[in-house]
Amino acid sequence: MFHQIQKVYFIGIGGIGMSALARYFKAKGCEVCGYDRTETTLTKNLVSEGIVVHYADDVNAIPPSYKTDKESVLVVITPAVPASHSELQWFKSQEYRMMKRSEVLGMISKNKKTIAVAGTHGKTSVSTMIAHLLTAVGVGCDAFLGGISKNYKSNLLLAEGSCYVVAEADEYDRSFLQLHPHIAVVTSMDADHLDIYGTHEAMKEAFAQFVSQITPDGILLIKHGLSLSAPDKVRAFTYSLDNREADFHAENIRMQGERCLFDFQTPNGLIPDIHIGVPGLVNVENGVASMAAAILAGANEEKLKPSMTSFEGIQRRFDYRVRTDNVAYIDDYAHHPEELRFFIKSVRQMYPDKRITGVFQPHLYSRTRDFAEEFAKSLSLLDSLILLDIYPAREEPIEGVTSKMIFDKITISDKCLCSKKEVPVILNNREPGVWLTIGAGDIDTLVEPIEELLKNKIQMNCNN
Repeated sequence: MFHQIQKVYFIGIGGIGMSALARYFKAKGCEVCGYDRTETTLTKNLVSEGIVVHYADDVNAIPPSYKTDKESVLVVITPAVPASHSELQWFKSQEYRMMKRSEVLGMISKNKKTIAVAGTHGKTSVSTMIAHLLTAVGVGCDAFLGGISKNYKSNLLLAEGSCYVVAEADEYDRSFLQLHPHIAVVTSMDADHLDIYGTHEAMKEAFAQFVSQITPDGILLIKHGLSLSAPDKVRAFTYSLDNREADFHAENIRMQGERCLFDFQTPNGLIPDIHIGVPGLVNVENGVASMAAAILAGANEEKLKPSMTSFEGIQRRFDYRVRTDNVAYIDDYAHHPEELRFFIKSVRQMYPDKRITGVFQPHLYSRTRDFAEEFAKSLSLLDSLILLDIYPAREEPIEGVTSKMIFDKITISDKCLCSKKEVPVILNNREPGVWLTIGAGDIDTLVEPIEELLKNKIQMNCNN
């Protein structure tokens, strides 16, 4: 249906999923523009690529060419934009063709073999690794990623002639039900998005429906221990970090400096000495899932070794910003209690004798309300915590729900609750050690100031 589309307008163009679609349509020769609430590094990059972006919710900012021939225009929307948005209301009133981001992705992937990565955490890391592996070994793929790949400096990969498309299968708003994958990867099904699902059981039912949509003769790759059944004519495989009952798993995991080295067990045999290009035990598990998916998609097993070593990671996923012999600053997108736990434990394994200070920004009022106790348990694994106000994203405030719900349950004594603007001042009075910024909101605006602050402190210590 996209053959007649010449212009695409995005409401919320700066979102990571929306921007990948914007880049896709631009690459296909369409005129692309859109609105976002704030200017970011990502929107600046879109502008540098020839995409027009504005930051005021103003119908008059919509280019005239989009108002004269609505049959050639597609309007792409995201649930993150409120229904009261004036541009959204105008396009609706004029009866433009409008589609959700998930619907567009479903249409694009419809005629290809889709490798869809689902799970309440791990989607971005695993899908980006899979896309890199398929690209590096020569299978190739189109890929719509939930983060910026450091290898490709983008969240979009295009490979002319490849039959594969790699995509995140987002459970929020049941978006993943727009996909009909050839290979479905399920990394986790922890309770989340209860504002949408109501109960954990209802969320699991949605995952079961997603799995039921795997194409005939397709493949289900699922983390060992999760309860999902493959439909008829679909082959099922399991993966695990180190459980030897899984079809794909790691063995002989050992540290080599800050990197992990491991042997990779597959149904076809053992591949020794996989040296993963990014740190952290969490990335060993992600690597196992990614290599398994790549093998199931036809990748040469021996070519996977150098391809895993060359994987450079993803912005805001275990993202080193400063690293010396004695000091480290790592930025991460973790925003679910289980992600936090795994991330902090991975850092602790790498720096067992260092003091670890975390700056965490809760994401969403509903998630804070539903998982305050679980957040507190994960954050209590730190030595020191700076807790920020909740980032609301798409939500209106919920009465009585604040970061203090988490703060009061945290068991470590070195903790403080503050605003975002106070963080550099607080950190400036701390000794350098292992610093973490964690969260999915606008905490990323602190990354460069903290990086600069820490580099200055290191320089001062050297001068002294």
